[in-house]
Amino acid sequence: MGTMKSTHVADRVTAAALDLFATQGYATTSVQQIVEAAGVTKGAMYHYFQSKDDLLFAIYDRMLALQKAHLDEIVAAGGAAEDVVRAVCVDVVETSIDFLPEGTVFFRSMHMLAEPRLKEVTQRRREYHDEFAALLRRGQDEGVFRSDVPRSVLVAHFFSDVHYLSHWYSPEGPETKTEVAQQLTELFLRGIRTATAGTD
Repeated sequence: MGTMKSTHVADRVTAAALDLFATQGYATTSVQQIVEAAGVTKGAMYHYFQSKDDLLFAIYDRMLALQKAHLDEIVAAGGAAEDVVRAVCVDVVETSIDFLPEGTVFFRSMHMLAEPRLKEVTQRRREYHDEFAALLRRGQDEGVFRSDVPRSVLVAHFFSDVHYLSHWYSPEGPETKTEVAQQLTELFLRGIRTATAGTD
């Protein structure tokens, strides 16, 4: 069995699961319904995913892995703290919009994950947030970001906007994902800049 076929099965199962979780909910979706919708056997599915938990995790993992890869690339490219933070924020919003169905399904059902999986997700998200916080700290050290508000609050401020996207953003709406990403990022940066930064 070639690798082409294997990714094909995994992708079909993931797509079917995402669709079913979105339309009828994670709790009420059965493995049988997923394999029927994907047009594969249970055996084929279990080759990649041991459970519904694994599927829910995989749906989110794709987005998180991509965001982390982008973050690492942006940070590696270097530049002034504010420019790096701007690029990271724009990317987070754009990828969150690209993966809006995945994110929506995941955050709605995340509390139903088994403990080890939940721990893994929490750990991975924390790694991302820690790296983001480190960028904010660099900006604070450079005197461009305010230090009168704890960094954890600054991080929460931005990511709460990102999580709220699923409640209001529509790809059919008047604004492109890039416009929304730039607007949210600019609002965030304006809120965290020191009074003197950006005025010269």
